[in-house]
Amino acid sequence: MLKDKKLFFTLSIFMGVIVILSNYLVQFPVDYFGLEKILTYGAFSYPIAFLITDLANRAYGKALARKIVLIGFFIGISLTLLVSTNFEDLISIRIAIGSGIAFFLAQNIDVNIFDFLRKKTWYIAPLFSSLTGSVVDTFLFFSIAFYGTDIPWVTLAFGDLLVKFLVAIIMLIPFRMLLSKIVDRSSYKYSLN
Repeated sequence: MLKDKKLFFTLSIFMGVIVILSNYLVQFPVDYFGLEKILTYGAFSYPIAFLITDLANRAYGKALARKIVLIGFFIGISLTLLVSTNFEDLISIRIAIGSGIAFFLAQNIDVNIFDFLRKKTWYIAPLFSSLTGSVVDTFLFFSIAFYGTDIPWVTLAFGDLLVKFLVAIIMLIPFRMLLSKIVDRSSYKYSLN
């Protein structure tokens, strides 16, 4: 039980850290090889959030995975608002709002798809849930944060999405490696109280 609580809280805190890091990094375009109009650094860190959600879902099931998403959401959004949001800059506020809405919806979609596909071959659930969540997250975030501005949000969204797809595929490696260390308790009536 203590080990389960430790894993639950570790995943929750790690989720919050990834949200904060990604919200910060999305403000910086990749300035190499002419990618500044199609890619931000946030695309490299954000797919790790789906890995965390999928590991939580595999270990605890849908209900507790949603709790980790909720805890990560509050940690990430609270600290993003406190640390990196300039309340005098509309874009900064829109980034915080877009991030919160996109994260919450995309992660919950990920949880549902993963749960639906959990009995399939080991890579099906994390791959399809992460890819679908990435599409929802990317287009919600970029449209909320940058629609109607001079920022080329459509090309940035597509560039970020391509990298997120690549990183989601790469995240299958740690998912598979960690899978053997996770006991599937999703069928138990489980509480961390």
